[in-house]
Amino acid sequence: MSERYALFAACPRGLEAALAQELDTLGAESPRAQRAGVSWEGDLVQALRACLWSRLATRILLGLGVFPVTDADSLYEAARGVPWDEHLLPGDTLAVDFHGSSEAVHHTRFGAQRVKDAVVDHMRAQGQRRPTVDTATPDLRINAVLAGGRLRLAIDLSGESLHRRGYRQGGGRAPLKENLAAGLLWLAGWPGLAAQGGGLLDPMCGSGTLVIEGAMMAQDRAPGLGRERWGFERWAGYVPVHWKRLLEEARERAAAGAQRRLALVGYDQDPSAIRIALAARERAGLRDTVHFERRALDRAEPVGQPPGLVVVNPPYGERLGQRQALVSLYTALGARLRSDFGGWRGAVLTAAPELLDYLGLSLDSRHALFNGALESRLAVFSLREQGGAQRSARASALANRLQKNHRHLRRWLRRESVSAWRLYDSDLPEYALAVDVYETESGRHAHVQEYQAPRSVDPRSARRRLREALEVIAEHLEIGPDQVHLKVRRRQKGAAQYRPVDQTGERLVVREGAAWLYINLRDYLDTGLFLDHRMTRLRLGELAAGRRFLNLFAYTGAATVHAALGGAKQTTTVDLSRTYLDWARDNLRLNGVEPGAQHRLERADCLAWLAGQAESWPGRYDLIFMDPPTFSNSKRMRESFDVQRDHPRLIRQAMQLLASDGLLVFSCNRRGFSLDEAVASDYACREITRETIPPDYARNPHVHSCWEVRHR
Repeated sequence: MSERYALFAACPRGLEAALAQELDTLGAESPRAQRAGVSWEGDLVQALRACLWSRLATRILLGLGVFPVTDADSLYEAARGVPWDEHLLPGDTLAVDFHGSSEAVHHTRFGAQRVKDAVVDHMRAQGQRRPTVDTATPDLRINAVLAGGRLRLAIDLSGESLHRRGYRQGGGRAPLKENLAAGLLWLAGWPGLAAQGGGLLDPMCGSGTLVIEGAMMAQDRAPGLGRERWGFERWAGYVPVHWKRLLEEARERAAAGAQRRLALVGYDQDPSAIRIALAARERAGLRDTVHFERRALDRAEPVGQPPGLVVVNPPYGERLGQRQALVSLYTALGARLRSDFGGWRGAVLTAAPELLDYLGLSLDSRHALFNGALESRLAVFSLREQGGAQRSARASALANRLQKNHRHLRRWLRRESVSAWRLYDSDLPEYALAVDVYETESGRHAHVQEYQAPRSVDPRSARRRLREALEVIAEHLEIGPDQVHLKVRRRQKGAAQYRPVDQTGERLVVREGAAWLYINLRDYLDTGLFLDHRMTRLRLGELAAGRRFLNLFAYTGAATVHAALGGAKQTTTVDLSRTYLDWARDNLRLNGVEPGAQHRLERADCLAWLAGQAESWPGRYDLIFMDPPTFSNSKRMRESFDVQRDHPRLIRQAMQLLASDGLLVFSCNRRGFSLDEAVASDYACREITRETIPPDYARNPHVHSCWEVRHR
């Protein structure tokens, strides 16, 4: 009778039950799921078969014993007592993977060293040559686990991790390990769907791992067939004839499975990801089996008959802006699945479970999994026939309001050639959103700002309403998920609204009157262009001819661009942010205006800069624009700033720099702002708020306040 061993198959946490089922199909006797793995007793053939065929396991370990350990010395003695000469061949190299700790053994490196010393001393005591250490590609890899005062020793039959099938070299974005990908497919029921002839689609396939693993499952191809090296090959207990038979059987099954023809398709809009996927397909030998294609999510469509599985591992956003961008993506994904994939099964892996609400799908099952150390959720759905698009009454009301607003603005937009405008601003209480539309060279984009809901609102209900809104907005504007950019508006302090929420660096160009201006729809809460000041900027451009222009709190310098194009003799642009001054410099150059002596850019706290300039340059400027923040406590400022409290001092200092016949345009966006009575008495002040509110902001006339200020 063949010798029996204590065997253990390690796996990612969350796949233990699935791995036990898989091992049962491979002939393992009574496999028992444990934390991060499955144990069973079996012979060498069972162990080798698990190495070759397990799609879910990370390693296959052959147990050598469990020993009580109280300190470093007893650990050494336990390891030395193992008959290593029955496992190590003369001249073999070894490595020890040590896990765990105790009061006496604090570090895994120390534990590994003690086990290694024990092995070496045992071999020397048996008159064998001293084995050497090779941590990269050892002949024998020893697995040691210390926990609860017990040391478990095992031979790692796998060598390197079993997830390395040999077909993948470059992982692409956020690579999913092969065995975890296979686990997703197992939990989603892909083997059964494949047996029925169903298709497999990954509409965001990245490097193609899910589709390739699905193809190997469907064609009954052993995942280990492509590996070149195994941990058991130099183990003294290895019987080559057993392995040879297993390989022959696996090759026969793969040849038979290759005759099966299923629709196995991956889409991705990133061309570099598709290149990586195609290269992996070639290395896997699946050129005639798997199809990869560059295609956007909104063009994904069912493949093959009967219905099968659509499986997605969307990108995970680590930064705030990336996570918010995923809301639009999940919304678009859910809409696509509901509209075109009736009768299919869907599976989505996410590290942000709250995003699943934006799919708008009824959940069948949910599984907790770990992608490395990252806790994730696999959600499985039965996609039911929709019978046409279903829309709630409130979503229909939003669609009608968008159409009404757009129809009202259409003639003005066409007449004034406006390419960036506000379409919607909390018109309906159920949808507390602001929607801005940007017509750029790359197409139409929507910048959607969600105002933070009060704590009394149920978060899941809020997410459902936002999903409805994003679907309606994208449908109305006829744009895809990549053209919808979501931000969440919270009460901001200081320069918080200007801090980056992402770091894509992606800029687009819009036109405003005669000016071309850069915007960034992803990286900041604001886009680089305050649309409510469109008429103010155009007004400044008309007033600037032959004048010396000063732009304070300049942001990205759009007003300076208009002044320069309007014929300003000189311009000075002042802002505290290096980022926004660089942006202003780029905006000027985009319009053929070279910054320098005539068009100066100065990085400074405007309060301190004004105080320093007032005495040395009285009357220097003919036209000044000032749009200070409502409040700021930036660390780079000498003092905090409150526009209601501090605007009298600010205006008086600016007026010292204004020529006797000059004009100061003062604006702020503080709700309920009132101009100081003393300022109104000392200077000729005229409120021009109504004249500077553009038609797309007519529904919200309190978006800013604006005055002209002159010397008396």
